Amino acid sequence: MKPQTIAVIGASTDPKKTAGRPIAYLQKHHFKGTIYPVNPRVEEISGLKCYPDIGSLPQTPDVAIIMVGTEKALSAVKELAALGTPVAIVLTSGFAEHGAEGLRKQEELIAAAGNMRILGPNTIGMVNITDDIPLSPSSALEMDEFPKGSVSVISQSGGILGSLLSRATASGIGLSKLVSTSNEADLGLADFVNYLVNDSSTRVILLYIESIRHPEKFRAAALKAKAAGKPIVVYKVGKSEAGIKAAVSHTGALAGTDKMYDALFKQVGIIRANKFSDFLDIPAALASGRDLQGKRVAILTSTGGAGTLVADSLGEWGFDTPAPDEATAARLRALQPGDQAVLDRNPIDVTLAGLQPDLLRGAISALLDSPTYDALILILGSSSLSMPDLMAGAVRDCIQTSNKPVIAYVSPHAPIAGALMTKLGVPAFSQPESCSVALSSMLHASKLKNHLILEGSIADMPIGIDVDSLHGSLNEHQAKNLFCSFAIPSVKEVVFKVESSNVDIARELGSRVVLKILSGQILHKTEVGGVAINVPAGEIASKIHYMAQEVQSKSGVVIEEFLIQEMASGGIEMMVGMHRDPLGTAILVGMGGVTAELFKDTHMRLITPGKAFHEQEALDMLKQLKTWPLLDGYRGRPKCDVDALVKAIVQFSKLVACLEDRLLECEINPIFVFPEGHGVKAADGIAVFK
Repeated sequence: MKPQTIAVIGASTDPKKTAGRPIAYLQKHHFKGTIYPVNPRVEEISGLKCYPDIGSLPQTPDVAIIMVGTEKALSAVKELAALGTPVAIVLTSGFAEHGAEGLRKQEELIAAAGNMRILGPNTIGMVNITDDIPLSPSSALEMDEFPKGSVSVISQSGGILGSLLSRATASGIGLSKLVSTSNEADLGLADFVNYLVNDSSTRVILLYIESIRHPEKFRAAALKAKAAGKPIVVYKVGKSEAGIKAAVSHTGALAGTDKMYDALFKQVGIIRANKFSDFLDIPAALASGRDLQGKRVAILTSTGGAGTLVADSLGEWGFDTPAPDEATAARLRALQPGDQAVLDRNPIDVTLAGLQPDLLRGAISALLDSPTYDALILILGSSSLSMPDLMAGAVRDCIQTSNKPVIAYVSPHAPIAGALMTKLGVPAFSQPESCSVALSSMLHASKLKNHLILEGSIADMPIGIDVDSLHGSLNEHQAKNLFCSFAIPSVKEVVFKVESSNVDIARELGSRVVLKILSGQILHKTEVGGVAINVPAGEIASKIHYMAQEVQSKSGVVIEEFLIQEMASGGIEMMVGMHRDPLGTAILVGMGGVTAELFKDTHMRLITPGKAFHEQEALDMLKQLKTWPLLDGYRGRPKCDVDALVKAIVQFSKLVACLEDRLLECEINPIFVFPEGHGVKAADGIAVFK
């Protein structure tokens, strides 16, 4: 990140060509170290002695930038590694992003590198703005200077890196480090997050992600950043099917489902930007270093319409805009005798009198001092076009007296005024909704500082389970026996064979029962008519005959066994399941029963390999559900046995952790949750093994 000597392999004499730009940009942005161009066809580039080959270099470079063809890149990496070069930045494409043959070449590249670290291949490089070291041919470096700041960017797309650099500069947002990881043959997201956690010039870490290749490394790095108080903001592409395909084809990596990424980000405290415009707005707010402790916001404006827009957006995001308390209102009225201003309500409208610097300073100070407000939004009206320094001057004088967040909404198109405010540490936004997004992210980041990550216990296999005997799809009875082995209670039931005529075995289950087919071939029994509830005990035999015929006609499967269960009533139907994809394994909880897929009220959390959930994790998952009030005594109803449900979720996570990748699919739906003190019972379930 801070090389003193740089070798440019394949350097061009033409600064307009890609291969000529790295040296041109290093010189343009005042790199103070030594540059060694390598090109056998010329003797000098940009006033620097050019070397015919790597072996001719007078010393081992700290970093080498490689811009030659694929085969030559392999040779260059091997030579540099033999020379003892610590790291090479491989701009060359034609590797894993080009399919199987490219992947083979990428593996050759890593083998040739040995102990030398590789950034790339297929990367646009990196830029250390803090120390004036651009190691990239990105055309965004044509700009004369960049504001230095505390936001660092790691992107799996080189083009996005240049886009963010130019956008941030235009908005007055100071950046620190920018890295394009691209194919991540060696160095990846987690490596650079770990570095930035210890980088004193980085306060906020920004990630543009197409896919996460090493989920556990990434998770550990994200938790390290959280512990250090450095928020991570992510923009993850691939929400749609088209986006997933594009991301995969770009990086040559498997992509997980978007809901799994959402679960991972929430779990490790990452803030997700849902729109690309938020991707810079959020870190701009977080980089101010101010903590938002509540949802009460003051809006100071000289244009009523803009103030209303901001207030309306804040309300949609759950923020409050209370009127000033009496003491604050008195301070505001004292600033401007007369009745032309509206100073006793929120937004606080100073009208055209707000163009007076003294009034602005007084109003800002009064609102920042007020115990009624947790944050202040300043509206920059049309005056910001003709007098861009007006509000900035007032802010400059007042902002150091308070630690409360202050942000600005620039109502007209006045980028100069906005950039001026941002440079002062007051992030400025051109959309009213961006103010709400920024404050919401600041509130989230403040809460994360006090949120502990709880790790569950090591998952030990219960005694008596023969793992080697578990293959294929278990039938429901077998699945529930497995759940019982992990201390998850089940409803009472008996297995009934078709050839048996003794239905009296079901008498002990009650006068009315549930009747189900028992088959490992049919996982969704309801869809083929394989479930009947509230069946009178005297009608079991006839119902079995009818159900067997109906299921066979719909599925072609001959049913030889049935399950007779006790009727569970008086409880709420929930579900607990698991989901696997390239990102890892997650436990899912939510509303259960036949409407589970219709309402989709679920919450997911990834498990740490080999570990069960902590009970607090399970409880937090339940509290995220829209269904939670039903469990917690909604409108005077009895509270449900949440403790028992939490224990069942923990035990289910233990089951999944113990059986690891042998378990392909597993779900309890429904699990009945009875009133407080009466426990839970699994009423149906599936388990599918390799």
